Order: sequence, then structure tokens, then C-alpha cells
Amino acid sequence: MHTGSGTVFEQEHLVIIGIDPGTIVTGYGVVKISGSDYSAIDYGCIKPPPQKKLSDRYLIIFEGIEELLARHKPHVVVLETQFVNKNPQSAIKLGMARGIAILAAKKASLPVFEYTPARAKKAIVGNGQASKQQVQWMIKTRLNLKELPTPQDAADALALALCHAQTSKIPTLQPKEI
Repeated sequence: MHTGSGTVFEQEHLVIIGIDPGTIVTGYGVVKISGSDYSAIDYGCIKPPPQKKLSDRYLIIFEGIEELLARHKPHVVVLETQFVNKNPQSAIKLGMARGIAILAAKKASLPVFEYTPARAKKAIVGNGQASKQQVQWMIKTRLNLKELPTPQDAADALALALCHAQTSKIPTLQPKEI
């Protein structure tokens, strides 16, 4: 049972979906935690056709996330915090993609947490400045995958899910729900 605080101590297992939102590629990673065992249930990306209008791409992302939530029935949704770019239009579009992910999670009555890319990298690799390739290698190792998780957006989403799993087990690091 989820307590709303991210605590996983009393659960038999916990399913976490990490989402790395974007208008071109939205990565996702679903992880199951049973005690100290972590396993990848599913990962990949939602790629709306780039020629579609932005509003249509947002709808594709929303419906894709809704379908993932219905299929995997996660206990919690974890997002990457918004990266503020020099280009305000890119930041606004990314913010909309994040909002869509939050809306899909809340429509499914799920708690939502967020982590910076640096915090997720530090949790997975031990270095907040790790490269995307280092994250992929560590995710492969930690989840006993046969190959590197691709695309990188999916590896990032898996890293977010694992970051939450680790963080929520440490009382002094309890994340706040957004």
C-alpha cells in the first residue's frame, strides 16, 4: 500500500514508472521492486510523428502514458524535473509535456514525484555528472538486462524509477510528492 510519502517498507512489491517527458521522445521505464530485488518490467518511448501539430503530439503522449498506466498499474509515477534551456519556447513545450504526464498520473489517482537529472545520475552511477552512456551501462547492470536499454530516454526513465526506489527507502531522504 502506498502511504503518499513514497515509503515502500511495508509493501510486498512496488511498481514504479519513470517518465522522461519530451515532445519528440518521451521515455518511460517500469520497474518492479520486491525487497532488494529490482527488475525491469517494460521500457521504451512514445514517439509522436514529428510532422504532426504540437497539440496532436501532446494528445499522443497523453494517450500513450494513460495506456502504460492502465497496463502496468504502477503505484507511483516519477518524472524528470524540467530543464530550463536558453530557448524559452523549448522550455514551454517541455513544460507542457511534463504537465501532460502529471495530468495522466493524477487522472489515474497516482502520486507523482520528481528528481533532477543530476540526482538520478548520482543515485544510479554515483556521479551527478555521469554521461548518458554511463547511465545506460549501470541500468543494464543493476536490472540484469541482456543489452543496453535504448533509447537513452528510456534508460533515463529507468534511472528515475530506480532513483525513487532507493530514495524512498531512506527516511532522511523522503521525497515530496508534487
